[in-house]
Amino acid sequence: MMGSKWRKAKLALGMNMCLYVPHQKLEDSSPSSSSTTRTRTTTSFKHHHDAANVPSRFSSDAVPVSPVSPSRNECRPTTPTPSSGLRVSKSSPKSSKRTCSICLTAIKPGQGHAIFTAECSHSFHFHCITSNVKHGNQICPVCRAKWKEIPLQSPASDLPNGRSRINPTDWPRDDAWMTVVRRLPSPRLDSTRQISSLFHASEPGTFDDDEVLDEQHETTEANIFAMDATKHNSIGAIEVKTYPELSAVPRANCHNNFAILIHLKAPHTSGGLNSRNQTLFSPTTQNSRAPVDLVTVLDVSGSMAGTKLALLKRAMGFVIQHLGPSDRLSVIAFSSTARRLFPLRRMTETGRQEALQAVNSLTSNGGTNIAEGLRKGAKVIVDRKWKNPVGSIILLSDGQDTYTVTSPSGSHSRTDYKSLLPVSVQRDGGAGLHIPVHAFGFGADHDAASMHSISEISGGTFSFIEAEGVIQDAFAQCIGGLLSVVVQQACVKLECAHPNLLINSIKAGSYRTSVTANAKSGSIDVGDLYAEEERDFLVTVNVPVDESSDEMSLLKVRCIYRDPLSNEMVSLGEANEVKIQRPTIFGQPVVSMEVDRQRNRLRAAEAMAEARAAAEHGDLSGAVSLLESCCRALSETICGQAGDRLCVSLCAELKEMQERMANRRVYESSGRAYVLSGLSSHSWQRATARGDSTDSTSLVQAYQTPTMTDMVTRSQAMFFGNPPQRKLRQAQSFPARPQPR
Repeated sequence: MMGSKWRKAKLALGMNMCLYVPHQKLEDSSPSSSSTTRTRTTTSFKHHHDAANVPSRFSSDAVPVSPVSPSRNECRPTTPTPSSGLRVSKSSPKSSKRTCSICLTAIKPGQGHAIFTAECSHSFHFHCITSNVKHGNQICPVCRAKWKEIPLQSPASDLPNGRSRINPTDWPRDDAWMTVVRRLPSPRLDSTRQISSLFHASEPGTFDDDEVLDEQHETTEANIFAMDATKHNSIGAIEVKTYPELSAVPRANCHNNFAILIHLKAPHTSGGLNSRNQTLFSPTTQNSRAPVDLVTVLDVSGSMAGTKLALLKRAMGFVIQHLGPSDRLSVIAFSSTARRLFPLRRMTETGRQEALQAVNSLTSNGGTNIAEGLRKGAKVIVDRKWKNPVGSIILLSDGQDTYTVTSPSGSHSRTDYKSLLPVSVQRDGGAGLHIPVHAFGFGADHDAASMHSISEISGGTFSFIEAEGVIQDAFAQCIGGLLSVVVQQACVKLECAHPNLLINSIKAGSYRTSVTANAKSGSIDVGDLYAEEERDFLVTVNVPVDESSDEMSLLKVRCIYRDPLSNEMVSLGEANEVKIQRPTIFGQPVVSMEVDRQRNRLRAAEAMAEARAAAEHGDLSGAVSLLESCCRALSETICGQAGDRLCVSLCAELKEMQERMANRRVYESSGRAYVLSGLSSHSWQRATARGDSTDSTSLVQAYQTPTMTDMVTRSQAMFFGNPPQRKLRQAQSFPARPQPR
C-alpha cells in the first residue's frame, strides 16, 4: 500500500525520469577532461523539518541515497522507502555545493526541491536549471563552462497554463517536491585557497589587501603614450549639438533669458551589442570597457529576514556573474555593526565562487547602522593599493538608521544626513575620489529621505524598490551602466562669442555649474557618462540689440573629458558655435521643439520638488494642486499641443505622484520614496528604478541606456526561466530624440 502511494506521487510530480550526470572533478574545466560515468539517480522523501545537509564539494565521503548497491551502472529510478535516508559527513566544511547559484538558497534534501549536479561539479535546484536550459542556455551560470549534457524536465512536471511550480511572490517556500541527488565525486581541494577562512579571519586595520589589477588594465606612462598614436579608436568622441530657442531675433530688439540647449551624447563602446551571445558584458569583450571597483554595502538587519534576504542574495549572484575578470568586488554587510565579508577581489572564476559564498553566508539580525556600513565601504575604496578606472558603491537598506540619525516624520525638521556619509566620498570632501553611492531603498519602511540625501551628496542615484521581486532588475540596471562607462571627468566650457552678450543662468540639475563674475564664461561638470548616455543643459543669455550684421554669434561650446581606457584627456577639435540671424524685418517666431521639450522637463522637475516640500510640511492638498497646475501648463506648451510623447509621459508621471499624495498614509509608505527617486533621475538625467508589479507601458523607457536595457533583459530572462511578470518602472521616460533641424 505504501509503495503504491510512493509510485503515484512520483509519477504525479513528473519524476519518472533518468538523469545523465558526467563524473568530473571541480578543477577539470578543460575540454579534454571529458571522461564521464553514468550515475544512478534515486529519489528520497524527507520531512521538510529534517536537518540533513548536502555534503560539501570538498568532502571525500560518498552520499548513498538508498540501500541499493552503487556498483550497478543502470539508469533506472528506484522507489524510495520511508526508512531510506542520507548519510552525511560530519566533517564536511562549508562550500558553495550547499547553495544553488541561480536562486542562492540552500541546497538541502527534504526541502521539496530536486538537485542537479552538472559535469563541471556545480549543483543547482533542478527546477532552476531546467528553466534556464529551456531558454537555450547550455552554459554553467557559475563557471561559464559549456555543457555537453543538459538536464531536461519531463512534460509531466509542467503545471497548467505554463505556470512555474514555484510562486515568485512567495518564494522561497516548502512544497512537496521529491529531492533528486547523486553520488558525489571527491574533487581535489586547492590548499592555496581556503575559502572558508575568508569568513572567519579577523579584519585588518587597513584594507590594503585588495587583489592586484589585471596587468592589461594597469595604467602606466608607457600605456598613455602608446595610446596617443591611435587616439580614440576604442570609443570615439562625445557628440555635442546646440539648439537656439529661436533661429532669428530682429536687430532692433533685445531678448532676455534667450535659451540655448546644449545636447551631449556619449559614444558607444567598441564591444557593442552586436549579438545576444557576445555583448559588452561577456569576458571576450572585457577589454572594450573600463573595469570597475565595486563595493556593495548590504543591510542584513532583522527586518531583512526571509524572502527579502533570499532575493538580495539572488540579485547579488546576478551581479557577481556579470562582473568580468578585470572587475573587482568587495562585500560589506551591516546591521547593528558592519563587517567586510569579502575583500576587493577580481571576479575571476575563483573570485566569483568565493564572492558567491560570501554572499550566501549572510544572515539577518540586529539593528540598522547605515553610517557604519558606509564607513567601511568607503574605507575599502580609500585604502586600496590599486585602482580600476571606475569606482562605485552600491547601498541597499530596508530600514532607518537607528544609530547615527533619527529620521524625521511629519512636520519635524529635517536632519543633516551628511553625518551618514564619510567625507572621503562626499563630492565636496576635497579628496577627489569621485565615488558615487547608488542607494536602493527596499520596501515601504526604508528612510527615503536619508537614502536620497546620501546619493545626492556623493553624486549617485536613488532607486525605490517598491516590490521585492524587482530587486535583481534594479541592480541589473545599475551595473549595466557602471559596466559601460566610456567618458570620465567630462566638462562643458561656455564662452560668450559676442562682446555685449552675458550668461544669465545655467540649468543643469544636480551637476555643478559655475559662471564667472563678468558673466562672460561658465562651465558644467558632467563627470562620468555611460555608453550612449545623453545629457541636456539649458543656458540662458541676454541677447542685446545689434544692428551691425545679419548674423550674430552667441556662444562657443567646448567639451573636454578623460578616456577611461587610455587614461588620456581628450579635447574636441573646434568649438561648437551657436549663431542666430539678426534680420531687419522678422515674421512670426518659431520656437525650437527641442528647447521647448527640455523646458517642459525642467518645469516638471521643479514642480515635483515644490510638491515634495509642501508634502513634507503637511500640506498634501497644496502639493497635489502644484502637480495639477504643472500638468495643465505642460499641455498648453508647443510640445503639449503637438502631442509630444515626452509631454504625455511627464503628465502621466505627475498624475501618479498626485495619487501617491492622496493622504498621509500613502505618502509615508510610498509617495515620498517615489517622488525622491524621480527627482534623483531628473536631476542627474540617469535611470533610476521605481519598481512595482504593475504594467508601466504608458511610460516609455528613456534615461535607460542600451547597455542598461540589455542587462535588465538578462535579469528578467533569469527569473526562474519564466517570461517576466513584473516591470521595472523608470523614474522618467523619454521618447527617442528628434534629429536636429
